[in-house]
Amino acid sequence: MKSKVMSKKQAVNLIKDRDTVAVGGFVGCGHPEEITLEIEKKYLDKKQPKNLTLVYAAGQGDSKERGLNHLAHEGLLSKVIGGHWALVPKLQKLALDNKIEAYNLPQGVISHLYRDIAAGKPGTITHVGLKTFIDPRNEGGKLNEVTRDDLVKVIDIEDKEYLFYKSFPIDVAILRATYADEYGNATLEKEAATLDTTAMAQAAKNSGGKVILQVEKIVANGSLDPRKVKVPGIYVDAIVVTSDVENHMQTFSETYNPSYSGEVKFSIDSIGGLPLDQRKVIARRAAIELSPGDITNLGIGMPEGISMVANEEGIAGEMTLTIEAGGIGGVPAGGLSFGASTNPECILDSGSQFDFYDGGGLDIAFLGLAQCDKKGNINVSKFGTKIAGCGGFINITQNSKKVVYCGTFTTGGLRTRIQNGKLIIENEGKFNKFLEAVEQITFSGEYAVSINQPVIYITERAVLKLTKNGLVLEEIAPGIDLEKDVLSHMEFKPIISPKLKLMDERIFKEAPIGMKIS
Repeated sequence: MKSKVMSKKQAVNLIKDRDTVAVGGFVGCGHPEEITLEIEKKYLDKKQPKNLTLVYAAGQGDSKERGLNHLAHEGLLSKVIGGHWALVPKLQKLALDNKIEAYNLPQGVISHLYRDIAAGKPGTITHVGLKTFIDPRNEGGKLNEVTRDDLVKVIDIEDKEYLFYKSFPIDVAILRATYADEYGNATLEKEAATLDTTAMAQAAKNSGGKVILQVEKIVANGSLDPRKVKVPGIYVDAIVVTSDVENHMQTFSETYNPSYSGEVKFSIDSIGGLPLDQRKVIARRAAIELSPGDITNLGIGMPEGISMVANEEGIAGEMTLTIEAGGIGGVPAGGLSFGASTNPECILDSGSQFDFYDGGGLDIAFLGLAQCDKKGNINVSKFGTKIAGCGGFINITQNSKKVVYCGTFTTGGLRTRIQNGKLIIENEGKFNKFLEAVEQITFSGEYAVSINQPVIYITERAVLKLTKNGLVLEEIAPGIDLEKDVLSHMEFKPIISPKLKLMDERIFKEAPIGMKIS
């Protein structure tokens, strides 16, 4: 067999005008930075390739320059189908300026689409996305005025509604691995996640397309353990060896952390606690919702504090944390290392993780609360001219046995303090989160009610619950005035529970609260 190792220029020359190009990665995990940089360089030098369709499941970027931001040039792209947009502001701008057709589909659906494209299926059939902005009866996942074609439609199977996401050929898959031999057999042992690597390579190969692989090193033919090979050489057309370690970092914030890839186990006893503030109050109240043995997912941001509280309370071992990138067990990393987990017990391919999620495998999920309306709908995906995207949010929230939303009651300058076991609001936030109607439906309260899914909304000053009659206010914080501090900052009036009570006063004290999962 002929060696498939070539320069990055030669590899990028395999991409032709109007190709559909799928790029692997999760934030910075597994992103082939060397190759996306080279595509940008070639376009700026020669104005080629042109009018590409970019496809990606998980967001890939640093919210500035890196990752898929390299591809955000008018003329280079004509269409983008992506799972998450917050990390790629340059792509956002192209979409907002109507310079490209732009779609936002659930991350897990795109992961499954790769497998269905590889298998020659017409598309992916799933309930994921019903009643949300993905549903074609709402927005169909379209992000701007120039985006007109429907990628999603409602179908009926045995008197039950589903969404059908149409397949399309993948002309080029751009992926990353750790080691490869000259024939293209590749392993991912130093990667923080295996993601959709195998499925994407299969999808491109079976579409008659090309697979370009970025690796850290070339090893001798026949030297790789076949049980570790995630991409067989029969799928691969080009291998590019990274020339700069900065373009092959394990995450966008860490060159290499062996605890992410299972080579060592780090002690997590050093995980610090949270100061007693509004974030800790929310995390403590949320942790009370845990039950023994819960399999959970913690969203990025506010919910991350729950693992710190659980560790402080000595109950971390009572739950198993998972992440949509594929990690099971351990402690999910945050920031630009999101997608990795410290000391994972297992790392699944993303498609398999979403099989588990979509089938109801999560006992409880804790997600951020950006906007909520009177129907219990949540928006985390679009705010004015900012496109955040849904990522794995819809897969997780529609299918978890219980969902807990965590966030401050208002935003934009909110400042609070805790004194003598009471919450004191020093400066109210400028913007209300509890609105008459959210800007975009990322989570459908109507759908949740229809499947009898328990949903709780936890803030530093109030706890609400979703019922078939609307949102019920069940708890308020000690020191909070119901009318002045809660109701006057809501654009709708919730149902006030006849058993309205104070939040557990131990939450507002310095000492651990002696939490026990029961």
